[in-house]
Amino acid sequence: MEKSFLFGGFGGQGILFMGKFLSYYGMLGGHEVSWIPSYGAEMRGGTASCGVCVSTAPVGSPVVASPDILVCMNLPSLDKFEADLKNGGRLFVDSSLAERESSRADVTAHYVPAAKVAADSGLDGLANMIMMGAVMEAERFYDRELVYEAMKKTVPERKKDLFGANIKAIETGRSLI
Repeated sequence: MEKSFLFGGFGGQGILFMGKFLSYYGMLGGHEVSWIPSYGAEMRGGTASCGVCVSTAPVGSPVVASPDILVCMNLPSLDKFEADLKNGGRLFVDSSLAERESSRADVTAHYVPAAKVAADSGLDGLANMIMMGAVMEAERFYDRELVYEAMKKTVPERKKDLFGANIKAIETGRSLI
């Protein structure tokens, strides 16, 4: 079993954080993983994406050219990556920042207003983890213990005060599916 994920958005949305969290989650669950970040020269506001492979066997190639699961946190990412999603794949779109639906009939699309929900629920800056919760729920791979352990590894020491908010954001996202 191998699943490939591609996360896309702009710098400052926590796109790389999503991939790093998923990678730790997979490793702690006993899987082989790869994580490849990609971002523009601008740290905030430029493009950002990352590919993650989670597998029960060694990952043959860490490059995610045709993902099983595509997460688009803004319209430019949807425009750029939608055609790359595998036939039969799953698409997750932050519908509060990408105001169009998928043009593909061969994929299952989920429209999650992650940025709006984050703002409305006091989780500003955590739309990424709201979306991660939605992905975990839709794909049925949520394990509470692994979420906590992966979050401990992902949240840097200087931001440890955000640990609880990240967990709450994941739970909030799960409730949207």
